[in-house]
Amino acid sequence: MNLRHSYSLLAPIYDLIVRRATHTLRKHSLQMLGDVTGQMILVAGIGSGLDLPLLPPGANYIGVDITPAMLRQARYQHAGSPVALHAGDVMALPYPNHSFDTVIMHLILAVVPYPERALAEAVRVLKPGGHILILDKFLRRNQRAPLRRWLSPLLGQIATRTDVIFEDVFDACLQPGQPPLSVVSDAPVLAHGWFRNILLKKSA
Repeated sequence: MNLRHSYSLLAPIYDLIVRRATHTLRKHSLQMLGDVTGQMILVAGIGSGLDLPLLPPGANYIGVDITPAMLRQARYQHAGSPVALHAGDVMALPYPNHSFDTVIMHLILAVVPYPERALAEAVRVLKPGGHILILDKFLRRNQRAPLRRWLSPLLGQIATRTDVIFEDVFDACLQPGQPPLSVVSDAPVLAHGWFRNILLKKSA
């Protein structure tokens, strides 16, 4: 089962499963954006739109997701939202280079099969000096976590991986020819640091 299929099946109940568990995390993460007046902001992997009511006003937002059923859920649940919702793959974003001031990546890097591609695409469409805001679950290098590693191949086919190492994903975006990327902040937010709130900056 591919992720588009599995999330199509999950779409009707996704909010019931995820909203309460992630609401506070999302709210805290988005507060890091500060003043967004006049910015172009991409919400990569917007899913059913749980971030939509929490986005600070003043920016121009685009949300992208690969699953039509999730986008339909977002449109239904948040009718009237000014956020433009597009179908697209976060591992091959349908936007030109340097299109956005900020890219939000909430609970998407641990979902996609190739998180390094998704982060590289976020960097590509980000303007020099722009930021990437990440909220997700990551293992650390040399962290044993045998159950998470054992379950990941199965869970990764259904909903999300549990063995993604952020440092490996980040380092893959520091290859020659890629724009410099720096970690502004990296804070544990849940489950003894498994969930982390990370802010990146693309060099000007």
